[in-house]
Amino acid sequence: MYAFGNRQDTSVVDEPFYANYLSRVDIKHPGQEEILAALPHSQDDVLSQYVLSDYPTANLFIKNMAHHLDGIDYSFANKLQNLFLIRKPAQLIASFAKVIPSPTMRDIGVKAQWDIYTNLVDQEAKVTLVDSNELLKNPKKVLTHVCENLDIPYDDAMLKWSAGPRVEDGVWAKHWYQNVHQSTGWEKQRKKDRILPEHLISLCEEANEYYEKMFEHSIKA
Repeated sequence: MYAFGNRQDTSVVDEPFYANYLSRVDIKHPGQEEILAALPHSQDDVLSQYVLSDYPTANLFIKNMAHHLDGIDYSFANKLQNLFLIRKPAQLIASFAKVIPSPTMRDIGVKAQWDIYTNLVDQEAKVTLVDSNELLKNPKKVLTHVCENLDIPYDDAMLKWSAGPRVEDGVWAKHWYQNVHQSTGWEKQRKKDRILPEHLISLCEEANEYYEKMFEHSIKA
């Protein structure tokens, strides 16, 4: 999201379906009341106010979470260019568990990603898959391929950004974006032992099955 937000020709929207999701599911997220107050709850309102609205730039980048779309009609995505960012489940779950200690498959959204991806492919929608580790190996090469797939020119501004919060951040940024606010570009994090608690191992194994299927179709560095 920050890479696209650094482009002069692109407007950015951060997770417009977050309040819609929280209004439909029986779970609690940090800052929930603030999120519910900040965004529309109905899908029609999200679409009209954010997804299908007019913007002053040639391009619009909407960051969504796959689990936010789970359970709603996302056929609108058939008309869009869809960019999927995937991540090794062990890394994803370890990161997620820092905020929500016992995440479920619905929380991490890997199965939802696979379901949405296969549905879009079946509908012959335009889909690009990017793996976070491949992206970090060679950001310029992978992003160049991404831009080619999206029919937009590559821009070196996508490689670096200033540290700290950004105007496009959602109100939930203070709970989830601590690490990204310290970043200034596509820098590899220091290697850390990511030993998952025993109660999350089966979730990781299940998520790996969907991840590996998507990885096969992702852009390689």
